[in-house]
Amino acid sequence: MASSLTKDSASTPGSEKTFFGHPRGLATLFMTEMWERFSYYGMRALLPLYLIAPNGLHMNPATATAIYSVYLSLVYLLAMPGGWFGDRVWGPRKTVAIAGGVIMLGHLTLALPAEGTFFAGLGLVAIGSGLLKSNISTMVGHLYDGPDDPRRDGGFTIFYIGINLGSFAAPLVIGTVGESVNWHLGFALAAVGMGLGVGQFLLGTRHLNERSHLVPKPLSADERASTLRKSMIWLGIAAVFYIGAVVTGVYTLNWLLVPITIAGLVIPVMVLARIKRDKELSETEQKKVSGYIWFFVAAAIFWMIYDQGGSTMAIFADSSAENSVLGWAFPVSWYQSVNPVLIMAMAPVFAAFWLALNRRGKEPSTIVKFSSGLVLIGASFFLFLAPLAIAGDGHKAAAMWLVAIYFVQTLAELTLSPVGLSVTTKMAPVKYASQMMGVWFLAVTAGDCVTGLLSIAGVGLNGSGVVALQAALAVVAGAAIFVYRGKVKGLMGDVH
Repeated sequence: MASSLTKDSASTPGSEKTFFGHPRGLATLFMTEMWERFSYYGMRALLPLYLIAPNGLHMNPATATAIYSVYLSLVYLLAMPGGWFGDRVWGPRKTVAIAGGVIMLGHLTLALPAEGTFFAGLGLVAIGSGLLKSNISTMVGHLYDGPDDPRRDGGFTIFYIGINLGSFAAPLVIGTVGESVNWHLGFALAAVGMGLGVGQFLLGTRHLNERSHLVPKPLSADERASTLRKSMIWLGIAAVFYIGAVVTGVYTLNWLLVPITIAGLVIPVMVLARIKRDKELSETEQKKVSGYIWFFVAAAIFWMIYDQGGSTMAIFADSSAENSVLGWAFPVSWYQSVNPVLIMAMAPVFAAFWLALNRRGKEPSTIVKFSSGLVLIGASFFLFLAPLAIAGDGHKAAAMWLVAIYFVQTLAELTLSPVGLSVTTKMAPVKYASQMMGVWFLAVTAGDCVTGLLSIAGVGLNGSGVVALQAALAVVAGAAIFVYRGKVKGLMGDVH
C-alpha cells in the first residue's frame, strides 16, 4: 500500500504524507484491520461447514447455525468490555496490541484436532476480537478534527475497504485449504494472518494520534480492586455452576448456548439504560443517547438478517445450490468472498458520492441512510425466496441467485454500516467514547442472538415463511424510521 501514500509539495508549510487524502495513521489501521479480518473471516467461512461436515464435527444444521450465531454474538458482546478496557485500563493502542496476540493464540488452538480445544479456540478468538473491535474503530475517529470533519464518513468507508480486502482473500485462501486439504490447517493459516496484523500495527503506531495512547479515564486503585473482586466472584459462580452440571451428567451444549443468547439480548438493554440514567451527562448528551437508541434497534434488525449470509445461506448453498459457474466448481466457502469484493468495488464510489453531495448540501441524512439500508436488507431476503422455491421443487439453485442476494446485501451494508460507525463516534458522550463503539457492536450481538434462539428452538431459518417474515420486518422497520425521522433528528441535536 506504500504506493498509495502521496506527499504534498515540500514547499508547502506543514505538508505531510496522507493516505488517499486522509491522515497517514489511517494506513496503519487499514492494514492492521485487513490482516485481522483475514484471520477472522477465513475461520468464519469454515466454521458452519466444519460443524456440519462428516469429517468435521458432523452436527445438524440447526445446531451449527446456533453455534455460529452465538459465536458471532459473543464476539460483538465482548466488544463492550473491550471498549471499557480501552477507556479505563490499557488505552486503545495497548488494548489492540494485546488483543492481536490473544486472537493469534485462539486460531492456533483451533488448529489442534480435538473438539474441546476447538471450542476453547473459539472462546479465545471471541475475547481477542472483542478487545480489538471497539478500540481500533475509536482510533480511526481520533484521526479526524472533531465530528464535523467532512472527511470522517469517507475515512470510515476507506477503513471498511481494509476490512473487506482481508475478508475477500480469506475464503479463497483459508477456505480452500480448510475444505480441500485439512480443516485444521485452514485454522492455522488464520493464525498466520493475525500474526502479520500484529506486526503491521506495532510498526506503524508512530503514525497514530497521540490520544490513542492515553487512558481516557484510568481506574483508581480502589476501582481496580473492586473490579477484580467482582470479576473473580462471577467467574467462581460460573465455574461452580458448569462443573456441577458436568459432574451430575445433565450438561448439554444448550447449557452454554442459551445463557449466552439471553445475555446477548438483556445486556444491550441494561447498558443503554445505565448510560441513559448517568446523571453526569449533560442534557444534550442525554438527548443524543435517546436518539441513538433508534439507530441501535435498526442496526439489530439489519444484522439479524445480514449475518445469516454466513450461516443460513452457506448451509443452503452446501446442500441445495449448484456451486459452479460455466461448469467450473468452487468451494462453498468462496461465497463469503462475494460481499467483500463488491464492497471494494463500490465503497470508493459511495465515499465519493457522499462527499460530492455534502459539498452541494444534498447529502442524505443519517436517518435516511439507515432506513434505506433496512429496506434493502429486507429486499435481499425477499429475493432469497426464489432459490428456496427452486430447491423446494427438488432442483439445485443456480449460484448466481446467491450472488444476487449478496449484491443487494452489499448495497444495504454500504448504506448503513460505515455510517453507523461514524454516527456512533459523533453521538457518543465524552465519558463513554470507546464504550459507545462497544454499544454499536452490541446491536450485532442482539441480532445474532435472535437468530441463535430461533435455531436453538428448532425454527428452520431457511424455510420460506420465516425468511419472508424477517424480510417484512426489516422493510417495516425501515419505513417506521423514515416516517419518524423528524423526531429522531430533533434528538440528534447538532449531529447531521
